[in-house]
Amino acid sequence: MHELVRRAADIVPVLRAHAAWGDEHRRLHEGALEAMADAGVLRLRVPAAHGGHEADLTTVVEVVAELARGDGSAAWTAAVWAISTWVVGQFPDEVRQEVFAKRDVRITGILSPTATAEPVGGGVLVNGRWAFTTAAAQSHWTTNAAILTPDRVPVALAIPLVDLDVVDDWHTTGLRATGSVTTVAKDLFVPAERVLRLAPVLRAHPDASAPMFRAPFMPAACATVSAPAVGLARAAVEAYAAVPPAIPARIREATVLADEAEFHSRRTAAVVDLKAAGGEKWTPEDHAGVRRDLGEACLRARDAVDVLGADGPAPHRVQRDVHALNLHAILHPNANLERYGPVFLGRQPEAGA
Repeated sequence: MHELVRRAADIVPVLRAHAAWGDEHRRLHEGALEAMADAGVLRLRVPAAHGGHEADLTTVVEVVAELARGDGSAAWTAAVWAISTWVVGQFPDEVRQEVFAKRDVRITGILSPTATAEPVGGGVLVNGRWAFTTAAAQSHWTTNAAILTPDRVPVALAIPLVDLDVVDDWHTTGLRATGSVTTVAKDLFVPAERVLRLAPVLRAHPDASAPMFRAPFMPAACATVSAPAVGLARAAVEAYAAVPPAIPARIREATVLADEAEFHSRRTAAVVDLKAAGGEKWTPEDHAGVRRDLGEACLRARDAVDVLGADGPAPHRVQRDVHALNLHAILHPNANLERYGPVFLGRQPEAGA
């Protein structure tokens, strides 16, 4: 873990140097992509059998948070690539061999099944579109999901990006360099081995040989996408503190908020890793706790940046990025508190609490 985090920290200046270019061109600079590949970021969740790091979630969170100190868009993209790479790791061996044959392969994906897959000889015929496909123009594969007819079963599809149409419709104020555009499939044939029922993918696999596959999808994904917010808060505090005349009261408040964001993100990753190590069962309270921590991490990171003000020395991009994160459907603090509230209210208070 320490080596991977160190490598991520080492490329922060490179990411910062290219961040403005990425913001302008709505995609990551090639220099940023090369730096992340050289640092091993793209192999975080690649299985060890395929030359990857098979990293635990604590490592993933720490690495992605470091990247966000340099560029929020690079961190978000790395997070999505890590999540989608994990999904590919659950496909049959022949698919894994094909996808992971390319070193530092970039895999994006949308698991909202907004397309249809019609069974045909040897596979399925796919039609539909997926909004917000992060870094589609700079990725090699996607794990987009669809509804398999006629039984309407959600499935994940391993699709080379060259087989999809890319619609350049990502015009936003925040996370601009993620290039989260729409991808489209038109009568696209996907062979049967690259079609995977989605429900088993999302469940925990307590008997899996690799600990990273023992955790259910959603808690692992939530921990991963909390990390960019943590790094953005750190970036804002560092930039403000480095340029006099900084106001000590603002630094103190923002630092406390940034530390709280980091606490919630790290706690989620630690819970996932601990339960995965023992193949433990996930309870509704466990799931709700993860969503609570995700929302709190994003909220406190946003507040840390806002305390320092948009007119401070930190790039205005940092504030735009952290606000964009807080508007995401999965990350929105209020949405996560709503998920946590019923479980919290239904539990008996602990003795002495």
